[in-house]
Amino acid sequence: MPSIHCNTKMGNASAEELGTWIRPKRLQADGRTTSIRVACSLSDLMQVVAIRGAVYLSEQSCPYDEEFDGNDFCAMHLIGSVDREPAGCVRIRFFADFVKLERLAVRHEFRGTSLALDMCRAAMELARLKGYTRIYGHVQPRLIPFWKRLGARVMQARERGPLVFSDFAYAEMVVETEPHPHALSLASDPYVLIRPEGAWDRPGPLELSAGRPVTSPCRENRAAQEAPKRRAA
Repeated sequence: MPSIHCNTKMGNASAEELGTWIRPKRLQADGRTTSIRVACSLSDLMQVVAIRGAVYLSEQSCPYDEEFDGNDFCAMHLIGSVDREPAGCVRIRFFADFVKLERLAVRHEFRGTSLALDMCRAAMELARLKGYTRIYGHVQPRLIPFWKRLGARVMQARERGPLVFSDFAYAEMVVETEPHPHALSLASDPYVLIRPEGAWDRPGPLELSAGRPVTSPCRENRAAQEAPKRRAA
């Protein structure tokens, strides 16, 4: 991956020093290759819906309104692919001082790969780059061992009683991480902060536009429109 070319500490760091959230393409034992990316288009969101529909609506009989709960357009989504076929996804929601991982799903035909683990690790590293050190999630009891592999611990039961929704019981789990040495902050280069989500290691379309001269086109267009009126007056 290329380095960031700008003049802050983060800008001078290489992708390796940043601990980039993007997991290298992984060659599986069966010869297939997995990769992970941020959903950034309507087509990507359609892939997320298709994956979750196959896993949660079909396999777990989750009602549509409970699976697609109104939070998908205020969240970030990662898509995991196997040989470029959309195979898994995870949703990330950002709160004041923690990140919540949700809706981890892998299509049944791809569950022999490392994709689920890779997506979770990528999501956690992305959260660290955005300045978070606590990752929270709701986990079905059978999946607690999986999340413990990621460093998660079960939170103590709260007085309100068990956590149950969509016909399953859940445990609350949290991962406490160290602050990322190059986390995004107000000290970051402003051009880095306007790059597309997750693509902080390379110039984005807005900073490339800085190569054009400053013309303030709206103001100049208004002036051009008003000039004939002044001449007529």
